Parts: sequence; structure tokens; C-alpha cells
Amino acid sequence: MTTLRVVVDELIGDAPGGARRYAEELTRQIIATAPPGCEVEGIVSNVPQETFDDVASRLPGLARLIKLPLARRELTMAWQSGLAMPGAGGMIHAPSLFAPLRRHDRLNDGEQIAVTIHDVLPWTFPESLSSTSVLWQKAMVKRARKHADAIVVPTHAVANQLSEVVDLGDRVRVIGGAPATTLRLPSDADERAHRLGLPERYALTLGSIMPRKGLTPLIRAIARPEAQSIPLLIAGPDRFGDGSATGVAAAAGLPEDRVRALGHLDDPDLAVVLDRATLFVYPSLAEGFGLPIVEAFKFGAPVIHSDDPALVEVAAGASLIVERPETAADTDGYAERLAAAIGRVLSDDALRTRLGVLAADRARAFSWRDSAERVWQLHADL
Repeated sequence: MTTLRVVVDELIGDAPGGARRYAEELTRQIIATAPPGCEVEGIVSNVPQETFDDVASRLPGLARLIKLPLARRELTMAWQSGLAMPGAGGMIHAPSLFAPLRRHDRLNDGEQIAVTIHDVLPWTFPESLSSTSVLWQKAMVKRARKHADAIVVPTHAVANQLSEVVDLGDRVRVIGGAPATTLRLPSDADERAHRLGLPERYALTLGSIMPRKGLTPLIRAIARPEAQSIPLLIAGPDRFGDGSATGVAAAAGLPEDRVRALGHLDDPDLAVVLDRATLFVYPSLAEGFGLPIVEAFKFGAPVIHSDDPALVEVAAGASLIVERPETAADTDGYAERLAAAIGRVLSDDALRTRLGVLAADRARAFSWRDSAERVWQLHADL
């Protein structure tokens, strides 16, 4: 029996996030698509039994869940130092850089390690991460350069950006993600829409006012006459640091009902909000994949986004693209360009319909099952 071991530490805890969703969805499909004679085991740090049982329950069909002797913090330091750990050998797939990257013999011992690098933010937007995270990710990329047999990235854009900061040779494979399998329109959609107070028409975005996400210029765009007084709903927290989305809206002279932060939404609520959106705007300045626009595509929402290379690649012509600011001081110009794009989509029924059709068609290109099968092929090639 051939065993593929997947590092599933991202499933620990209740905090929502793209890394957790990626790890869970991909691992489930790796289990579901295991070739004959192959099985999947999970690797997790030393967690309480209740947490261990919860992780195991999220991954039905897992042959075994291995609990390593060290807790997450200590394991992080151990793996950064290249220390071997019982139970963390063999054929390893890590859906992040959190992996046992050390010297090993792939040809004679059959050991192999594939890791995932989701973006290049430690180099391009380090201010959007904690200093500890920046240092750790850069250190682990160096270890990956020395010891990883394959490096998975979500887009060719990330592969190209990564090649500018580290030489990984021909080991890079592009394997993207997909919308969550749980992101489905619920039977009580009308009741949820009423509870959420959804207006008849609205623009939707996702994220926080973290500068990299571009929400501040988007809110300012909503204040411009080209936006035709359409409300903006934000699937995400109102506050970031000392600022808030509602504060930015007030400073732009917008009434309270024009910009609303909905906070974190569970998948049924998010599905309802996406399904009823007049358009989806994603002004982010830097992404590795851009899952939110793929989720919007799934519900046939017309999408506007920045010209970030990863977003352009993922959208593949199914969206309206807005040029990002060349400098941090160009937020007014970016707001003006976003407003023009929003006004264009709102004013042109044929364009809005065409973008909706293109979105639904593009959504079919993304499948967790396809991603998992490509992971199996990667390890077979190694």
C-alpha cells in the first residue's frame, strides 16, 4: 500500500480563512481520488484530544491521523531547523510551507516532500503580514529551495513572481483551488436575505480595509456619481487596525446605508449574498489566486477586479479589469477608475448580462477534484 501523508495542521481551531479552507477541501478530495493501492494519512501537531477528534471527523476516509509529539509552536521551530520528527516521513504533501523540510533520499528511501507557496506577499507586501510571519515564510522558502522535491503554487503569476526572488528550478507546479463544496444556495435563501437586510440591488466585495485589499479606494469610488448611488456590502470585518470601513465611508461623505460591513458570513449566507449581488468588485492590489472572484463566478455575478496578474489569470477574460494604482499616492485615480467601471456595468444591461454568462462558464474550470488528481499525478511523477 502506498501512503500519502498530508500535513493538516491548518484545520486546527475555528478561525476562518483561505488557508484552512484550501487545506480541508484539498485533503478531502485527495482522499476521495486516491488511486487503487493508495491511502491517505494526516499529520497534525500535538493538540488536545478534542481538537484531534475534530480534525479527524472533518476528513472522512482518512486511513490514519498522526499526532506528532510537539505542539504547533515548537513544531514550527523544529521544522524550521530541519529536525526530523517520528511520523513525519515518507511521501509528504503540505498545503502550505508548514512542512518537515529536511535532507532526505527520494530515490533510495522513497521519501518525498511537496510544499505549497500561496503568494509572494513577504516580498511584495510585507506590511500586510506580521514581521514574524514574514521572517518565517522567507526562511521556509529557503528550506524549500534546498529540500522540497516539488513546490505547488496556485497560479502561473505566483510562479513568475517567485522566480524573481528564489531559484526553484523546474520543481514548481501550478495547481489552483476552487470554491468550497459547502458554498451552495440554501433552501431558506429568502429568509436569510431578509435577516441580512439585503437591498434590491447592491455591489458586493470581500475583505477588510487592509491597504493591500484596495477597499478604501473602492469605498471612495462608491461615493462618486458614476456609481449611481448603489450600496456597497462588504463580506468581512468592519475594522482593521485603527480604521474602519464605515469610517472611510463617513469621511467620503456617504450616508450610513451606502456602505455596510456584514462581518464573517457562513457559507449559506455568503452564497445568498453572492447570488443576489448586482455585481462583485474585487479591487485587491496583490493576490496569489483570488478565490473570491471564483466564488462570485460560481453564482454568475458580473465581476470587476484589479489588473493584479493572478486575478487576470484566474478570470481569463470573464471579467472587467481596472488598472491598479502605480503608487500608494494614486488612490484617487484608482477610485475614479473603479467608479467608471462600476458605472459602466450598471448602465449597460447587455454588458452586465454578458459578464454574468462568462462568469458562470468560467466557474466550471475550477474543481477541487481536479486539483487533487493533479496532486496525485505530481507525486507519481516524483
